[in-house]
Amino acid sequence: MKKLFGTSGIRGKANKTITPQLALKIGKALVTHTKAKTILSAHDTRTTSTMLQNALVAGITACGAIALNQGVIPTPVLAYLTKCMKIDAGAMITASHNPPEYNGIKIYNSDSAAYNQIQQSQIEELVSKDNYKLAAWQDIGRVVQIDETHRYTEMIKKNVKLERPWKIIIDAGNGATSKLAPKIFKEIDYSVIAINSQQDGHFPGRTAEPNEETLIPLCNMVRNLGADIGIAFDGDGDRLVLIDEKGRLTPQDQTFASYATHIIKPQKNKTIVTHVETSMCIERMVETEGGEVVRTKVGDVSITEAIRKHKAIFGGEPCGAWIHPSFNYCPDGMLSSILILEALEETGKTLSQFVSQAPKYPLLRLKVTCPNHYKSTVMEKARQTLPSTFHETKEQSNIDGLRLTLKDGWLLVRSSGTEPLIRVTAEAETKKAVEATMKMAAKLIKNMVKKAKN
Repeated sequence: MKKLFGTSGIRGKANKTITPQLALKIGKALVTHTKAKTILSAHDTRTTSTMLQNALVAGITACGAIALNQGVIPTPVLAYLTKCMKIDAGAMITASHNPPEYNGIKIYNSDSAAYNQIQQSQIEELVSKDNYKLAAWQDIGRVVQIDETHRYTEMIKKNVKLERPWKIIIDAGNGATSKLAPKIFKEIDYSVIAINSQQDGHFPGRTAEPNEETLIPLCNMVRNLGADIGIAFDGDGDRLVLIDEKGRLTPQDQTFASYATHIIKPQKNKTIVTHVETSMCIERMVETEGGEVVRTKVGDVSITEAIRKHKAIFGGEPCGAWIHPSFNYCPDGMLSSILILEALEETGKTLSQFVSQAPKYPLLRLKVTCPNHYKSTVMEKARQTLPSTFHETKEQSNIDGLRLTLKDGWLLVRSSGTEPLIRVTAEAETKKAVEATMKMAAKLIKNMVKKAKN
């Protein structure tokens, strides 16, 4: 059975691995699997997204379901509308933060949660066997064009009340938030400047992934215009990156930890969920407030499952994919940006003051080239060897690769799901300690790869 889903949906280069033929099959498999009467679909701004959505819709209607077409909206809005409108399933055409030549498909349940691994396998099996329940000619489904984004806007306006006159600069990156994000902020009566807010699947303003290099213009604008905050979204709007009032990109681990600590204070259940690569600053902060951090595999699908299992009040990835389960089980950049403003109002702090409360530890990352067919051998050897090599190992986790909690830090070794690489990450309280950990781990992993080849 061919593996289609990665850590966040199906993704690959458009018209190579992600073809109209595949989208057609996914549409048919989705209706066959769910026995859905109605499925909501939408897409991001990529040049190939309309083509793929049309193919997906053809598959949906071929199996007798009604296809509700929303057009260009952010992924979290698609997920929220699926829940709000009580639709059987939602399908989003997007490759999120990947370059413009990529595209993909994300599938959501009626409660706004992305398909889990069991559901993904069931879709993959149907596609692999090319086994669908096609409708008779008289029962073919129909296509209905809709625009229900006001439901999402009303949800935000109803639940978030802000009083401070914020001066905000938004960088939508020519992606799916280009029209909706500025509209929402203006409706809440903020002073908003929007850049890169023309929908364009070539992403001419910057890459679909907001990072330190591509956000230099936004940082300069925040600084020069005296804005309170800069907000950047990725291609499909499920991630955000924040710029403080001094025009500096806020460290993402520390921003995540600061917000998590803030929201658990008044709560009885103080459980937060994140993945194995997140900085240990999250434990250092959350545990001081009596909270608990649950770690999962990398990917929002795994994080969502853990949030539901532990009834956590917040979770996500430090890349800016934050999940607020009381609203939506999908990472939501726009909602997160407004909730962070609410937190700043409640604390009376600027963004730089708010984030500075989180400790920052030296962290190193290394990529070790490893052919895909040697990955399992290397990882097995790492599990056998590394725990005894690092004598001060306090805890070992095999949730996603091998993660060792050490006396003054941690080490993570995991195989890449998309590239022929073994990824090594280390963090410690001091630069000397993290460099020593990485030096030893890198030498061992490189030797393991070498021996696996011989």
